[in-house]
Amino acid sequence: MKLLKHIFSTVKKESPILFTIVMMHFLGAVVCIGGILIDERTLMGINVWIKPFKFCISGGIYILTVGFLMTKYPYSTKKKNILNNIVSWTLLLEIGIIFYQAARGVRSHYNQDSLFDGLLFAAMGILIAINVLLMILFAFDAARLKMKVAKPVQVAIFMGWIVVIVGSWVGGQMIGQLAHNVGVADGGEGLPILNWSTVAGDLRVAHFFGLHGIQIIPLFAWMLVKKWKTTNTKQVIAVIIFGLLFSAWIAYMFYQAKQGMPLIKL
Repeated sequence: MKLLKHIFSTVKKESPILFTIVMMHFLGAVVCIGGILIDERTLMGINVWIKPFKFCISGGIYILTVGFLMTKYPYSTKKKNILNNIVSWTLLLEIGIIFYQAARGVRSHYNQDSLFDGLLFAAMGILIAINVLLMILFAFDAARLKMKVAKPVQVAIFMGWIVVIVGSWVGGQMIGQLAHNVGVADGGEGLPILNWSTVAGDLRVAHFFGLHGIQIIPLFAWMLVKKWKTTNTKQVIAVIIFGLLFSAWIAYMFYQAKQGMPLIKL
């Protein structure tokens, strides 16, 4: 809780605009909960507001993470502001499209039902592509620059960005097939809220864990440095092993989905 409070206060101080957009995402999640409770419309077997709810939470966490990590890069204030604005505004536009399509009761992703829907989906692809390019920049600079963190944490940040890029590639695989399920059409039986298929392969599993590698791996490194008093070398080795094991888990989730097997079969 103390770490979370520190992250929020740091981001609020360093980038008020980014912090405001993070809070807009979390407020959007609350609005979605209200929508779930009062709007009975469904799309592909689930309430129309579940998808924007998930993206509000996930997007808010990602933008907050970028805002905090940006303070650890040796960038100029101007460069930090530019990057923070690009990340936060592009993802705000994306969640806006997802919200708009949910309100219409139609799909936001893989929707080619009309020219308008196709253009919105294409716009989302462009917005995400911009962020993937920034992920590559962050990974490259985490490898070559001296960041304002302990060495094991910097290694974890680098590995986290690599995993996120891979997770984004999995998202590209879904775009390529215009679906996230493998073996059956999208929709149908799935886990509560997440809606990951319980009857067939679902690429969203690997996509999810990949995108959150930038939180999971650095958090592991931070806890390790704080709790395990040993040499930097041993801490770095431990972080690398954890990062590789986490990557292997994602690779297996991807393989499992491509074989048409669900994460959990019910």
